[in-house]
Amino acid sequence: MFRRKIIDALSEWKNSGLCKKKAAIVKGLRQIGKTVAVKEFARSNYDNVVYIDFKKTTSAKAAFEGDIDIDRITMRITAVLPDAKFIPGHTVIILDEIQECARARFSIKAFIEDGRYDLIATGSLLGIRGYNRKDRDIPVGFEHTIRMYPMDFEEFLWAKGVSQQIIDYIKDCFSGKRTVDDPIHSVMKRHFQEYVCVGGMPSVVSTFIEKNDMNTVRAEQQDLIEQYRDDFGRYLDENENEVTDTEMMGYINQVFDSIPAQLSKENKKFQYSVLSKNARGRTYAGAIQWLADYGLINKSYNLSSLELPLNGNKDDSVFKIYMADTGLFVSMLDRGTYADILTGNLETYKGAIFENVISDILSKNGVKLFYYHKDSGLEIDFIAKHDRKACLIEVKSNTGNTKSAKTVLGDKKNYDVELCYKLGNYNVGFMNGILTLPDYMAPLVAKELSDE
Repeated sequence: MFRRKIIDALSEWKNSGLCKKKAAIVKGLRQIGKTVAVKEFARSNYDNVVYIDFKKTTSAKAAFEGDIDIDRITMRITAVLPDAKFIPGHTVIILDEIQECARARFSIKAFIEDGRYDLIATGSLLGIRGYNRKDRDIPVGFEHTIRMYPMDFEEFLWAKGVSQQIIDYIKDCFSGKRTVDDPIHSVMKRHFQEYVCVGGMPSVVSTFIEKNDMNTVRAEQQDLIEQYRDDFGRYLDENENEVTDTEMMGYINQVFDSIPAQLSKENKKFQYSVLSKNARGRTYAGAIQWLADYGLINKSYNLSSLELPLNGNKDDSVFKIYMADTGLFVSMLDRGTYADILTGNLETYKGAIFENVISDILSKNGVKLFYYHKDSGLEIDFIAKHDRKACLIEVKSNTGNTKSAKTVLGDKKNYDVELCYKLGNYNVGFMNGILTLPDYMAPLVAKELSDE
């Protein structure tokens, strides 16, 4: 069992007393470790755990039919799960894959008002049409949503056994703008290269740690992608039957398969022409949104200006798409890409890969993705808010100038920007408003920006 930060979020929900007012709803992509983490938390914090998996134990759905009465529901559950015990004040009920049982979700309000049991629910498809119906069965005001993601870089370091002393040292260097000692710098660069290849899917990380074989890692990653493809186009109809829109499934596959080509060309925006000669946005908009709601991609929007609020200046029709797990993205590229990343010998995909991992890191910290591109050639990889102003984030996989960043920082008449984070194959340095950082410090940048 890997150490996961979701445990801290659940502990805060329980220890603050919020558990008596709202159920914890853990949302996230399939296979990221929701069930394992929730079970571990429950066993460590409650005397008694009742666990229901609505995908595996479909008969448990019947317990929630009819009028919502807590005693009747718990009695029915014990009929389906004879080992289940309901001890008031000492029990947490885990409703796994709750999107499979709308009536169970509807019952959350009654359970919270009853007050005898705490509730945690998990869901992998709650953002998809039909699984998250706003018109009925959603207990508004009785859910505390906790977003879970694949393992971040710090969780990856924990999994690899990197000491907290080293992690704290890196944090101190970041906050103090001090260079990292060469031996530690070299080791951390290697860890980050591995993270770029492996990503944060727990089964893949486990395979990597056990086998230390990138061919086995790639096979595990591609198996996961095939499992995700099985969900493409899935939704609930008006009668809450699970169906697949085959036409939508085709569009989703086209969009998904185009991601490497879209990013390898370092396009300034997502190009529908890559999908087919006469492709139009209105045809594929639903497919792109499906992938975003599912949690497999992140969208970064172009800004019309660098003024705050950034969200008010985005162009919804001009965006880039990144994979939500860079390891999965790498598995979609040529087999030799893993070796190229680990040796620093990247050519074609270097910009795409390192932009993707930074987008992934920012998103995991709740930082919305924006970029800035003008027809004049001025382009900034990512834009965020820092100290009540826009700041720049430039990604350089090896070396490279920051001409666009220098232009923005030097033009005080048109841009109220004072800081640029430059991430790449560097140590720590600061000059003329540009904070140069090793790419393994990207999570610390993201954390700093998320606290704004």
